[in-house]
Amino acid sequence: MTGATAPKTVLIAPDKFKGSLTAGEVADALAAGLRSVGAVRCELLPLADGGDGSVDAAVASGFARHGCTVSGPTGQPTQASIAFDGVTAVVEVANTCGLGLLPDGRLLPLDASSRGFGEAVLFALSLRPARIVLALGGSASTDGGMGMLTALGFRFLDASGRSLEGNGRNLGLVHSVLGTLLSGLVETELIVASDVHNPLCGPDGAPAVFGPQKGASLADVAALDAGLMHFVSVLASVGFEDAASFAEHPGAGSAGGIGFACMLLGASQVSGADYFLDLLDFDTRKDSCDLVVTGEGSIDEQTLAGKLPAAVARRSGTRPIIAVAGRSLLRQERWSEMSLSHVYTLADYTDLDSSKDPVLSAELLRRIGREIGEGLGRG
Repeated sequence: MTGATAPKTVLIAPDKFKGSLTAGEVADALAAGLRSVGAVRCELLPLADGGDGSVDAAVASGFARHGCTVSGPTGQPTQASIAFDGVTAVVEVANTCGLGLLPDGRLLPLDASSRGFGEAVLFALSLRPARIVLALGGSASTDGGMGMLTALGFRFLDASGRSLEGNGRNLGLVHSVLGTLLSGLVETELIVASDVHNPLCGPDGAPAVFGPQKGASLADVAALDAGLMHFVSVLASVGFEDAASFAEHPGAGSAGGIGFACMLLGASQVSGADYFLDLLDFDTRKDSCDLVVTGEGSIDEQTLAGKLPAAVARRSGTRPIIAVAGRSLLRQERWSEMSLSHVYTLADYTDLDSSKDPVLSAELLRRIGREIGEGLGRG
């Protein structure tokens, strides 16, 4: 029809709203609201930054999902999944041994293990990928990756020669180590996707900073920190010559020290946000859109420090960018630091707590999507 307005294209590229909606569910709800307005074309790109939801984001972008059974954080059989596109496999801590998998939600800071993550890596190796992306967010354990290494063929013995389970409680009991690196790991590129920069031990280390979130008391934090330092010294004494320097490296403390163990395996480290934007082809997708909508559960100072919405904003160029969040702790005058034209929050639309209410969150996101679409219609 002559004079008809071409539909606007909106790229919806959010992270998850932790506790209520996955990134895919956030994108679906916003898209439903936008499409209700009429002349709007939506491109959906659910994102992740190396934390929970990384496998789902890869699958949403075209990777195939492969299911596997692993040991959960307390050893219980757990149905997990990895993503694989024939070249790259994505394995995540959250769906193998994460906090969300603890039975009845009971925190076990000393006894939770990263073994299930190692078992998922082992499963990924059976598919013969060229590389494995290790997504480290959301761990329940602080075991320095001892559990993961156990699943990958290493044995940790106490002074009596008895095998130890890989968990935080046993770190200080390790006396000797048996095993060598699997040939499949040697031949496969390992990439740690994480934006955590903490070292393994000390006041900024994994136990002190993240231990309390996993239920660790002050005494537990001290015990875990001492156990990790002992673990590092034993590894250094049995041939891991770089163990001490790896322990001090930024990122070693990610996922309760799994980051440290990944360094022992020869993994390289990358920014989780930027790596997943590349992996999911964000730059190509945003080139054909008129507006980018991003978001996460909470927009705050940590967002500005480089979390996923900030990376999306930085890489969106001159395109208008809108953020949607459960809540925002940033004053409006600071939106410009991320080039945001507007920030919509669920908290502005309800007095109820939407953070644990998926139905309410989705309803409010549809409403916000409709408002964004109406704004586009007005130009």
